[in-house]
Amino acid sequence: MVRVETPISLIAKRWTPSTQVVKRAALSAVVMSVFIIITGGAVRLTGSGLGCDTWPKCTDDSLFATPEQGLHGAIEFGNRMLAYVLSAAVGWAIIAVSSMKPRRRKLTRLAWLQFWIVLGNAVLGGITVWAGLNPWTVAGHFLLANVLLAVAVITWVRIGEGDGPPRPRAPLPVRRLSWAILATTVVLIVLGTSVTGSGKHAGDSSDVPRMPWDWSAAAHVHAIAAWVVCALAIAMWLALRVVDAPADARARARDLLLVLLAQGAIGYVQYFSDVPEILVGIHMFGSAILLIAVVRLVLSMRERGDDTSTPLPGPSAERPQTAPATAV
Repeated sequence: MVRVETPISLIAKRWTPSTQVVKRAALSAVVMSVFIIITGGAVRLTGSGLGCDTWPKCTDDSLFATPEQGLHGAIEFGNRMLAYVLSAAVGWAIIAVSSMKPRRRKLTRLAWLQFWIVLGNAVLGGITVWAGLNPWTVAGHFLLANVLLAVAVITWVRIGEGDGPPRPRAPLPVRRLSWAILATTVVLIVLGTSVTGSGKHAGDSSDVPRMPWDWSAAAHVHAIAAWVVCALAIAMWLALRVVDAPADARARARDLLLVLLAQGAIGYVQYFSDVPEILVGIHMFGSAILLIAVVRLVLSMRERGDDTSTPLPGPSAERPQTAPATAV
């Protein structure tokens, strides 16, 4: 059977990038994932969500924004064009990861997963336009962008590790605490969409539907979730010092606390100042940085060496023993 070569496999045959080059490629996907969250927020906050009348074209007759659509059309169309830049960054990461020697299949799958998420979110974005900025599809569009960011961060971190089984770097209760922080952070981000979905920034000046509850009450529930994450983060910071965890894991806990403090301050200021657009945009940027900090903290709870799954030679050879761990 003749194997069909793809452009990526042909590049991989002729190019072996260094680990540093691959990490930079993966980092570009992380940066663009954050940037697309920010620019998506800018579309909403400037009331440009329906600046393009339809999708995938900008109007029924034009692929591009027209002068009649004004600034809102330019902003919405510009955000759509940035999706191609994001796709290029993800594609660069796929090529770089696929060209590593020896081939790392798990990393390749993570890189390709980013591509499928980008594709799925582009379709969801189109559905959002067709639905007239329905708040539920808008929330889903934002949440899927955060899933992309999480996968991009995992890919970036995993490049600097081996493909062996995970080995714990902290006691089981501490590792479980890190997963609790991740779970409550996901809840926090989801609750954040309930605030914006019922709040003042609908994304367009027309009659856009809103989520059926008071945005102020949703903001209070969101704040309660934020305090829970803060409490867990403080517990993690203290626990890692008690168990004398590695310095980088303690640094990840410290980073998370700093991000939470800044994000909390911005959240309260925007609430009591009638949610100005600029602060909402900064708060969205902060949510992306918060997710990065949490994912890096969870990943710091374990380490991976070289793949040791191949049995050692000899009838009496034993596999290396490693402590069980639940990790990515």
